[in-house]
Amino acid sequence: MPLVVLATAQFLVVLSTSIVNVALPAIRTGLGLSAAGLSWVINAYVLVFGALLLLGGRAGDVYGLRRVFLIGAGLFAIASLAAALAPGDVALIAARALQGLGAALLAPTALGLVLTLYPGGRALGVWGAVSGAGGAAGVLLGGLLTDLYGWRSVFAVLVPFALAALLATWRLVEPTPPRGGRLDVPGALTVTGGLVALTYGLTSSWPAALVGTALLAAFAVLQRRSRDPLLPPRMARVALPNTLMAMLGAVWLGLFYFLPLYQQRTLGYTPMEAGLTQLPLALTITIASWATARLRGRAVLPAGLLLLAAGLAWLARTPAHGTFLADVLGPTLLIGAGLGVAFVRITTLSSAGVPAEDSGLAGGLVNAARQVGGAVGLSALTLLPTYGGAFLACAVLTLLMIGKATLS
Repeated sequence: MPLVVLATAQFLVVLSTSIVNVALPAIRTGLGLSAAGLSWVINAYVLVFGALLLLGGRAGDVYGLRRVFLIGAGLFAIASLAAALAPGDVALIAARALQGLGAALLAPTALGLVLTLYPGGRALGVWGAVSGAGGAAGVLLGGLLTDLYGWRSVFAVLVPFALAALLATWRLVEPTPPRGGRLDVPGALTVTGGLVALTYGLTSSWPAALVGTALLAAFAVLQRRSRDPLLPPRMARVALPNTLMAMLGAVWLGLFYFLPLYQQRTLGYTPMEAGLTQLPLALTITIASWATARLRGRAVLPAGLLLLAAGLAWLARTPAHGTFLADVLGPTLLIGAGLGVAFVRITTLSSAGVPAEDSGLAGGLVNAARQVGGAVGLSALTLLPTYGGAFLACAVLTLLMIGKATLS
């Protein structure tokens, strides 16, 4: 039962990202936002979430995973309600940033609790399954709610999910003992500022990217000098899996960003049709994730990545008059199988050999790698002139991952 509760929290985090995308045009009309202001409805959440994941994971280790999880769930519920009631753009963007903070506490501690309660990686099949289901559910639910009840409903619906996760965890999950120690505040400030500035700079301002790079360099220096570093040297053992997760994050976010655009702008699908036609993709991710947790062998990850690359290369054809059965269904089934395998295997590798007292940090690190890798990758992919070019670039990146995966 605790696994169901914690997986629901992961579903909530993924859902909160995808459910807003379909509602963006309605939000812009309702609040009179500019294009730049509208982008911050997404960026305020993604940047705060990605930048604070390491701190959230380490806070769980220091103060207790369950305690920090409950704080994160409470903040997320409050922020979601504030977003639903936001009277203007500034209030909405501030609420989204608070949502990101809640998610940054919620996501790594939920994964840390799973790694602690269910060692061996078998529960990660469920983890991968809800990640795929959450993305598709967000597209469907966002379109349906926006059409029926307006854009505020996409935030209001998150409140009962967050409260249910909070109450169920409080009742069903035993308190976890804190590791003790202190949070590395200088390290947290430099890595948070560095990731925010770098991610923002890669999309909007090269001076900000330089500042971000300098702050991350300072973070590396501080980690070598700190007595209780945010990212201790012993975590170097999972450097390769987290590099792979960053690359997978770029492919994952690129796919779910460009696929709805191709479907709506080129094939003429409505938002609801785009969501419905992504159900086979979500179902395949779910099945592949569940099955992968039961597979063993070094060939599993390279085989999954090969399926993913093949599906992306097939999808890169992007014919202007394509049909769902001939041009979308086949490649997305391959992609779904590959994503499910890759996500579960890489997440398993990212926690292999990590001591229990670092389980929260391991959860934060792998989530941060995925978020930051996704943000950096998407900023590069948006420079390409066609949807097909973006899918092909994702296929090439996946092939590069195969070479690294053979070293793991």
